[in-house]
Amino acid sequence: MKAALLAAVVLMTPLSLFADPLPSWNQSASKERIITFVENVTDPNNAAYVTPDERIAVFDNDGTLWAEQPVYFQLTFALDRLAEMAKADPSILTTPTLEAASKGDLQAIAEGGHDALIEVLNASHAGTSVEDFQTSVADWLETARHPDTGLPYNQMTYQPMVELLRYLRDEGFRTYIVSGGGLHFMRVFAEDAYGIPPEQILGTYADTTYDSSNGTPVITKAPGIAFVDDKEGKPINIERTIGRRPILAAGNSDGDFAMLEWTTAGDGPRLGVLIHHTDAEREWAYDRESPIGKLVDGLDKGPDMGWVIVDMARDWDRIYTGGE
Repeated sequence: MKAALLAAVVLMTPLSLFADPLPSWNQSASKERIITFVENVTDPNNAAYVTPDERIAVFDNDGTLWAEQPVYFQLTFALDRLAEMAKADPSILTTPTLEAASKGDLQAIAEGGHDALIEVLNASHAGTSVEDFQTSVADWLETARHPDTGLPYNQMTYQPMVELLRYLRDEGFRTYIVSGGGLHFMRVFAEDAYGIPPEQILGTYADTTYDSSNGTPVITKAPGIAFVDDKEGKPINIERTIGRRPILAAGNSDGDFAMLEWTTAGDGPRLGVLIHHTDAEREWAYDRESPIGKLVDGLDKGPDMGWVIVDMARDWDRIYTGGE
């Protein structure tokens, strides 16, 4: 009887009480604050207790859950795909921008600004069914390697953040991605990489069309961007799609500021987490001056708003899920 009672108690006790729920995090104030927050909101006897249906956590992807340097990985995919398409049909390179992009000329795209980027995305993403597009993403992830690390891109997810996602779900949270990255792009790998299913991914999405004239219904990606899931668009999309204000939000750049600001402005216990890229030896160090993942407002205002500023070099024992 005593053995059965002990076994029941063990099964009902959160894993975090027996083992470190965040083993790739160094012992630090950041780790302590995160664990304390989770323990408080999941303890029915704590005044900060939050019912499971309100335990929603949202995460940016680029620079928060996986790396984003030297360029966003989806742009690398777009350039690789454009080059592959151009080999099969050079006539698709109808402008100097596309000619340069097919050769991987990032400088030309940067000089062309937003219009050049949209031109590349339209050429590499539009005009194909969602299913075919996602197959091309999956094939790319199988073969492509990062130029600096040599790792597959989907192994450059952050081990400490994968642990945090798992820990939150073990404690009754629902975890969502809310990213400026493409919705259909992220849905290819996010479930395997993070344990987050496609229906819990919010991202930027293009216009699409529906056609069944050939007897088989097809949804096709069309040119143009229907919604940009960045900056103020993030809380707007969360409210529109999820319908509840999260109690935890994590990001790494000023593109995530509004999401963290809105999350932590709600009633009751709230936590904002910012990943500060400080590790030039194991990853990259960047913040205020970076054209990618620029972080100014978060550093200046986040501490006064009670946010956890995670110092990657200090707080993380390991960086990537692969290669270590």
